[in-house]
Amino acid sequence: MIETVYAASGAEPAGGIAGWATDLMDRLGAPGAGLAIALENLFPPLPSEVILPLAGFTAAQGRMSLAAALLWTTLGSLAGALALYGVGALIGRDRVRALVAWLPLVKLSDLDRTEAWFARHGAKAVFLGRMIPIFRSLVSVPAGVERMRMATFLLYTGLGSLLWNTAFVLAGYGLGDNWRTVEEYVGVYSKAVLALAAAAVAAFAAVRIVKGRRTGGHRAGTREFERDRIF
Repeated sequence: MIETVYAASGAEPAGGIAGWATDLMDRLGAPGAGLAIALENLFPPLPSEVILPLAGFTAAQGRMSLAAALLWTTLGSLAGALALYGVGALIGRDRVRALVAWLPLVKLSDLDRTEAWFARHGAKAVFLGRMIPIFRSLVSVPAGVERMRMATFLLYTGLGSLLWNTAFVLAGYGLGDNWRTVEEYVGVYSKAVLALAAAAVAAFAAVRIVKGRRTGGHRAGTREFERDRIF
């Protein structure tokens, strides 16, 4: 059993997500790793930086082949991405536009520019997005909203997922008992991405608020000037 191997090596996952993923791989083998990654796509708090190196470590222990680990984790990524693509397709552009019209500080013209950008660069966004923590799952939703061609979506999602999965599975395979080191480094990367995203949102909001105040002040000044001319 996998748990026996971990216990013998001193690297037994102590419950939590690692223990859950270990149980799946113990019961199902490489398809268990694929299932864990499919669920990770649907529930981003499940970290691929734990599941993928653990799959590589499991392969290094001889409990599954390395090729099977890579194949099934990539298939799992595709399955999860397809589910989120379906969510985006079900939501549709009309609902997204209605939501944007309701949101403060955001304009429909912003959405129009975003849609135009996605029409030009959607394939690259899907490919590169698969290698960015937090956004690697969410990028499938706008692809579904915009009804990206399925062949294009599958191709670029598959390529991006294969690169991401291969890097982490091989890291776990090579690091052996130290496979958790991967989680530490990717944790720093994830926090940096989150901080940049938060800073971008804050900057966008600040610019919109300042522009709104300037526009409001300009309109108020214009009304006062016109009133003075009347009287």
